[in-house]
Amino acid sequence: MVQLENTKCSFLFCLGICILICSAIYLKAKIANNPLPSTDMSSQTTPAPKSCDILPPASPGFTWQRKDCKKISYETKPDTNCTLLQSDLHFITAPLSKEEEDFPLAFIITIHKELETFVRLLRAIYVPQNVYCIHIDAKAPEEYKTSVQNLAGCFPNVLVASINVNVTYAGFSRLLADINCMKDLLKYPTKWKRVINLCGQDFPIQTNLELVRYMQGPEWKDRNMTPGIKQPPTMKYRTEFQYEEVQGTHVAPKGKGQKKGPPPHNLTIYFGTAYYSLTRPFVEFVLNDKVAKDLLEWSRDTFSPDEHYWVTLNHMKEAPGSYVEGEWEGNIRAIKWREQEGTAHQGCKGKYIRDICVYGIGDLPWLIEKESMFANKFETANFPEALDCLELWQRHKVLQHATVPIQPSWHLTTEVKVINSTFFTILKPGDCV
Repeated sequence: MVQLENTKCSFLFCLGICILICSAIYLKAKIANNPLPSTDMSSQTTPAPKSCDILPPASPGFTWQRKDCKKISYETKPDTNCTLLQSDLHFITAPLSKEEEDFPLAFIITIHKELETFVRLLRAIYVPQNVYCIHIDAKAPEEYKTSVQNLAGCFPNVLVASINVNVTYAGFSRLLADINCMKDLLKYPTKWKRVINLCGQDFPIQTNLELVRYMQGPEWKDRNMTPGIKQPPTMKYRTEFQYEEVQGTHVAPKGKGQKKGPPPHNLTIYFGTAYYSLTRPFVEFVLNDKVAKDLLEWSRDTFSPDEHYWVTLNHMKEAPGSYVEGEWEGNIRAIKWREQEGTAHQGCKGKYIRDICVYGIGDLPWLIEKESMFANKFETANFPEALDCLELWQRHKVLQHATVPIQPSWHLTTEVKVINSTFFTILKPGDCV
C-alpha cells in the first residue's frame, strides 16, 4: 500500500508539471499571435506621428512610441506631489552639462491660453539652473491662472510675474508685461547672463546647450540681439500718431489723428521684431537709465511699441552690449510670413493667422533647416501633430547633447519591438508599467 501511495503521488506530481508546461506553451503561442491586452504597457504608449519624418530612425525592427504611460492632466492642483509631477511630465531636473550650468539664462513667457501648449513649451526649455518668469494675461480665466500658479509652485526657479496686466495685441501693455518680468528677474538670486522673451505659441528649435553656445559665440558674446533697421517710411505712422488700447481688445487711433511730439533726447527710432536676447547689464540699463525711461513713457501711446523700443535702445552707443551697426542679424525666430511666400519659404502647410503661419507637420523640415532659436507659431487645437513631432525631435536632440547620466523620466519616447505587426515594449529600468 505504501508503494502504491508513492506511485500515485509521483503520477500526480508529473501530471501537474505537464499541465504547467503545456499552459506555458499555450500562453506563449497566444501572446505571439494576438494583440497585447490593454493592461500591457504597449497599449499605454502612443505612436509617434506617422508623418514625423524629422525623427531619427528607430533601431531595426523597432518603432518609436511616446512614453505616455497614463493620462496626465495639465491642470495642476494645489496639493500636487511635485516630485511625481516633474517625473510624470518628463521635466529635466539636473543641469545637462557644466557649460550650461555656468551660463544660466532667463526667460520671459507671456501666456493667455492653451495650458497644455504652455506646459510643453516650459518643459522643453526647462533646466534647474535657469530662471523663468511667467506673465499671465490678467483677463485669462481664473482656473487657467490657478493651474499655472500651482505648476510654478513646484519649481523654485519658475516665477509668476508679481504684476500681471491686461495684454492687448500691439498695445503698450505687451511691452509692459516684459518690463514687469524683468524687474522680478533682477531680484532673483541667480545671476543669469541673458534674457529671452517668448509667447505661449513658441517652441524651441535649439537645445539649451545650443542657445548657450550661440550667444557665447564671437558674433553675440556680450552683445544684445534685437533684429531691426531704421524705421522705414511705411512704419512711421506707428510713432507719429497717438494710439490707445480700447477695452483691452484692440489698439485704435486716438481722437482724429492726433499727432505725437518727437521722440525724447533726439533719439532715432528703429523698427524690428518684438523678440530679443538681451544681456543682464542691458536689462539693468533699461530699468534705470533716464533715456530708457523717457523713451518708455513716450512709447505709451504708440502702435506696437515693443517693435521699436528694444531695437532703438540697442542702437544707442551708451547702452551696454549695444549693436549700433546691427540690422536684421540674429537667428531668433523662424516665422513664415504670408508676404514672403515664394521667396523665404514655399507656403504654409498649416494655415495663416494675421499673415503668420500656424505650422502644420509639413512645415517642420523647413523649420529644422532654418536652425533658429525658436519657431512661431503652434496651435495644438488645430495642428497637434506638428507640435507632437517637433517636441519629440527636440527632446531627442537635448538628451543626445547631455554629458551627465540621463534619468529614464527625461525621455519622451521609447523603442517598441515590432513582431507580426504587434508592438512589444522593451522595458528599461525606470520605465512606467
